[in-house]
Amino acid sequence: MPRLHNLKEVNENIDRICELVKGTKLGLPGMDLIIFPEYSTHGIMYDKEECMATAVKIPGPETDKLAKACKDNKVWGVFSITGEQHEEHPRKQPYNTLILIDDQGEIVQKYRKILPWCPIEGWYPGNSTFVTEGPKGLKISLIICDDGNYPEIWRDCTMKGAELVIRCQGYMSPCKDQQVLVAKAMAFMNNCYVAVANAAGHDGVYSYFGHSAIIGSDGRTLGECGEESDGVQYAQLSISQIRDARKHDQSQNHMFKLMHRGYTGVHASGDGDKGVAECPFDFYKTWVTDPAKAQADCEALTRSTVGVATCPVYDLPSGEAKANGVHTNGINKKRKL
Repeated sequence: MPRLHNLKEVNENIDRICELVKGTKLGLPGMDLIIFPEYSTHGIMYDKEECMATAVKIPGPETDKLAKACKDNKVWGVFSITGEQHEEHPRKQPYNTLILIDDQGEIVQKYRKILPWCPIEGWYPGNSTFVTEGPKGLKISLIICDDGNYPEIWRDCTMKGAELVIRCQGYMSPCKDQQVLVAKAMAFMNNCYVAVANAAGHDGVYSYFGHSAIIGSDGRTLGECGEESDGVQYAQLSISQIRDARKHDQSQNHMFKLMHRGYTGVHASGDGDKGVAECPFDFYKTWVTDPAKAQADCEALTRSTVGVATCPVYDLPSGEAKANGVHTNGINKKRKL
């Protein structure tokens, strides 16, 4: 995980990424797609002024370098841009963005993180997932780190047609076991390939656990890194296999079964051969029809302010009185967030 402070350092790091693209393609000449972790381009910047000063436009000189690397090496690539200038920059916070570049050097998908890692991350949230036809026709969606902790986003991508969901992460300890499990579970539950690219190393603040992985659509691991920096894993994905499975699988075809609930019993009862399509989940009905009520219902179960007085972060507002208590970390240091 790089620690960078200005655009000069960012561009020097981009040059290194381009060399990694070149070198990896040399070693794996059949490689169609290469994926880099969240924050791998800009690094994590804990200083707001540095973060705002290094935010870039897409496309721009920085992404042009990455596009040239993909075109020169005839490979597709997924790259992290932290951050992308907001349309009202610098009045509003940047976006945390991924770009998918094809082997002709064209940006074919730009995804903005929908669920930034609050309370620490100050990115402005995006509002949509996308599906793009990738190398050899494989359909690809991009998501970022904390996005993947919400099952709704995986279902949204796959129900739009995604066959490979790419999750770029800058995830740190102590969440290794949980995140390895999430990748496998979401692949299994959504009948999709999953590729995770996670950061590794220590940036002076957090320790990143690596374990980038490629998961089959049945939830079994096809390749996985350890905790080493610059680790690389690869796997062959079969487009015909996943499409055949989605068409012919039965008991584990979660996509089909979700929209044809109880079709065996419905058919046996003489009520048609499609099962039940209506959504049975009250929460989702409320969220779609009355998001303010859904938010209020959630606050009744959790809290009504974004800040927490017993563990203040930045200047996030909290209506609670401060309570006595000490929050510690493993190295017993106070840290100003």
